[in-house]
Amino acid sequence: MTSLAIVERAYRGAVEVAYFDALFLGIEIHRQLGLDVLLRGEAVTYAVDGPAPEPFLVGKRLVETLDAPRADLLRLRDLGVGIRVEREDLAALGLGEDRLIDGAEPVAAGEFAARWPEYDRIFFL
Repeated sequence: MTSLAIVERAYRGAVEVAYFDALFLGIEIHRQLGLDVLLRGEAVTYAVDGPAPEPFLVGKRLVETLDAPRADLLRLRDLGVGIRVEREDLAALGLGEDRLIDGAEPVAAGEFAARWPEYDRIFFL
């Protein structure tokens, strides 16, 4: 058995990611325990294919610590982590399944609740 990480909340600020973010924690959880990831809510945008955010100026300060969760998600995928994305949340944000990164599997909302017994532990990141 393995672990399941559920991520519902999207970007919470550049300061948070400057130190440690939820998907980076997922990499360590996978190393120790094995992991699947379920993205719900606004976090489904993490699995949408697109360019990384570019630094920008705020006054005279260059902000370079922008959250780039897709990079960590791609790393998780490449490590063999299953990536699931709730269809209904994609649709609610006007995004189609065709926009997902390779390896991300769309699933119906609530489908994973029935599968929780398959996991040793559930993390809400």
